[in-house]
Order: sequence, then structure tokens, then C-alpha cells
Amino acid sequence: MFFLKIIDDQDQELELLSDGYRSPLPTRLQWRTWAADPEGITGEELLTFINAQLFPALKELPVSNKPGDRRRVVHDVFEDAYNYMKSGQLIRQVVNKINGIDFNNLTERQHFGEIYEQILNDLQSAGNAGEYYTPRAVTAFMAQQVDPRPGETLLDPACGTGGFLSCAIRHMRERYVKKTTDEWQLQNGLRAVEKKQLPHMLCVTHMLLHGIEDPSFVRHDNTLARPYISWEKSDRVDIVLTNPPFGGREEDGIESNFPQHFRTRETADLFLALIIRLLKPGGRAGVVLPDGTLFGEGVKTRLKEHLMEECNLHTIVRLPNSVFRPYASIGTNLLFFEKGEPTKETWYWEHRVPEGQKAYSMTRPIRLEHLADWWGGPARKGREESPRAWKVSAEAVKARGYNLDIKNPHAEAADHGDPETLLAGLGRAETEMAAIRDQLKAILTEALAR
Repeated sequence: MFFLKIIDDQDQELELLSDGYRSPLPTRLQWRTWAADPEGITGEELLTFINAQLFPALKELPVSNKPGDRRRVVHDVFEDAYNYMKSGQLIRQVVNKINGIDFNNLTERQHFGEIYEQILNDLQSAGNAGEYYTPRAVTAFMAQQVDPRPGETLLDPACGTGGFLSCAIRHMRERYVKKTTDEWQLQNGLRAVEKKQLPHMLCVTHMLLHGIEDPSFVRHDNTLARPYISWEKSDRVDIVLTNPPFGGREEDGIESNFPQHFRTRETADLFLALIIRLLKPGGRAGVVLPDGTLFGEGVKTRLKEHLMEECNLHTIVRLPNSVFRPYASIGTNLLFFEKGEPTKETWYWEHRVPEGQKAYSMTRPIRLEHLADWWGGPARKGREESPRAWKVSAEAVKARGYNLDIKNPHAEAADHGDPETLLAGLGRAETEMAAIRDQLKAILTEALAR
């Protein structure tokens, strides 16, 4: 509903500003026709219209490959979308609420954009929806350090709800967009792909809220389904910012799209191989990867060797397990690299939860200011080792079999106590557990005998 209202508001503005502009939707399907009147159709009539006319017609919109064809945006959003609301009266109430927002009013759109970001944040605790969301502090930090600029092509090959895209857009507008040509370059340099229908729809709506006139660059597809060797020079990009799905397995046959030495069904590994290929010489990347990638062997070792030979893996930021809670509690890392020169040394920075806080949570999430206290100046000059920062040579990593899971050398080893004392305590605990088990067994035997 939000998507259709935003599209209609944009259409009305474009009709005023651009001679000859026509909405991508037939008149009967336009928001202003069936939804704008608060006293308009409701109940069974509204429900029947949505289920039998609106959704089927939007799924079947004729599309072309012409740049700027907004019909493709609508078609791709509704291709696998369904209405799950059963009450036409409730739909009318929702529609009337949405009608109160003018998305052509910059202040209202920005205010709603903040609300929308919060909706996406709340999805983090909504079952599998959390896999589509990376904490905004993380996406903003990565965009800040990779520093995209208008005129560069930026790709998120697994874009989810568009967090990296929105932060990159905001970063460029705040720092580099000074004239209309800058904004044109910004919008024409964006590339994104999302496999699943729900996050694709959320991402397209997200882009519209950020003033992107043609969000058809967000493709509803599986990036990994295209053969590795078919990605040519013309497909290469200046920047990749992404949090590829990890812990998941690709369906049968996807790995055959990749060279033999990179073949695996682990999604994150396949994305890393592809990202290295897709970067132009001098291209920059910021990628979220799990601890398993750092210490994994086999294909993971070959990938890390390839990464360090093809790119300068200059920085690894190690995050605590709680950053992605409540959706996941897994150690993650932010890898920053530049293509064109082999790695000579890699800086590590260990991010820690702020003092007085045991872990990040929904009510106390990670914030950008938690991440902003270490990086270095231009070209990362001026970095110094500290209790949370250290560097490792490429030779040392190679000697470890390309195991990048290097712990903080400045951290004091935890004192776990005297082994004899610990073993004695374990013995007592096991004895107590055995006694409790015997008591439960006796109680159950007595109960069953009655």
C-alpha cells in the first residue's frame, strides 16, 4: 500500500514537471482512482477489487527493457506479492491512514522515512525477516569508510531491504552532491539484486522514500544464478557494500556456476568469490562475513588466498556476537579491501560493547558513535597499535595457512582458575545431578505405579 501511494504521488509530481509524462499504471489502477476518496469503496467490494483486479493486473503489466520504464518497477514488486488481509473494512482504514501522508512534501517524506527505517529495524525480531536487516550503525560505518562518490558504480549483490544503499545515498548527498548532475550521477550509479520477494519490495519502497526516481536498478533475482565467467569487464563496479547471507546453503546446481576450486554450497563463500571478480582495478569493498570464513579451511582457504593475492585486505573489524541480536548471535567481521594490489599487511580492530553494558540488544543496539573512534586519517594514515588494534603481515597469515582468525595479542588471557579446583567442582556437580536424576526416577516410578 505504501509503495502504491508513493508511486502515485511521484507520478502526480512528474506529470506537472515533465511534459508528456504518463503514469506506468492504467487509470483504474492508480491510487488516486480507487483509494484516495476516504468515502470510496470498502468492505467486500474493495477486497474483491484488490484480489481480482488490482493484484492480477499489476503482476501482468507489460514491461520493456528501456531505461526508466517504471512499469518494470511495479511489475517486479507485485510479481510474487499477495494480499493476506481478509477484511475490506480494515483495508479501507489502512488506506485512509496512508492517504494522510504527502510523499511529495520533503519534510513529511523524511519523517516517514525515519518511521520506515524503524519498521525495518523492528523486522529484525520478526522471524526470518531479520536476515534482511543489517544494523544501521554497521551499514552507516561501512559506507563512511568505503566513501562512495557520485560517478562511481556501487553494487549490493544481496541487498535485503536496502540498508547499505540508503546509507551510501545519504553519505554521498551529505558530502558530495552539490548540483543536479551530481544527483544524476548518484542515481545512475546504483546497482542491487535481491533474491526474495518481501525484502525486494521493502527495498524498492525504501529507495522511493530516498527520492530515487527509478528504482528498477533493484533487480528481483539471484546474483549467484549467473555463471561466474559470464560476468565481464562491462559488469564491473567501483564499490561493493554488502552483507551476504551466511550460514545458508544454495540449492543444487548453483555451485556449478563457479570454477571448480571455488565450488561450495555455502552462500557467503560464493558471494566473496564473485565480489572479488566484480570489482574494477582500484575498486573498494566493505563486506560483512562470519567468523567461520576467517578460520575455515578447504574452499575458504583458497578464497582467502585469492582475496589476498588480488586485493589489499587492509582492515578487519571484529564485532561481538550480540551485534545482530535477536535474529542471530554469531561472531561477525567487517572486511575492507581494495582490488589491484596484493595484501602486505592487515589491520585488525576489536570492537567491544560499551562499558556498563554486557551485550547489545533490541533496546540497547549498536550505534554509529560506538564504531567511530578508530580508523585513521586519509588513506588510513596515522594508525597506531593499541589495546584494541593490531596489524599482521601477509607473510604471517600465509604461514598460518591463511587463517585470518587472529585474536587480539594485547588481550590478557582469561584466568579460569586452578585446574584441580575446577575438576573437583565438576565432580561435585555431576554427583548432585546424579542424585537429582535418581530422585526424579523414584517419583516417576511411584506415580506410574498408582
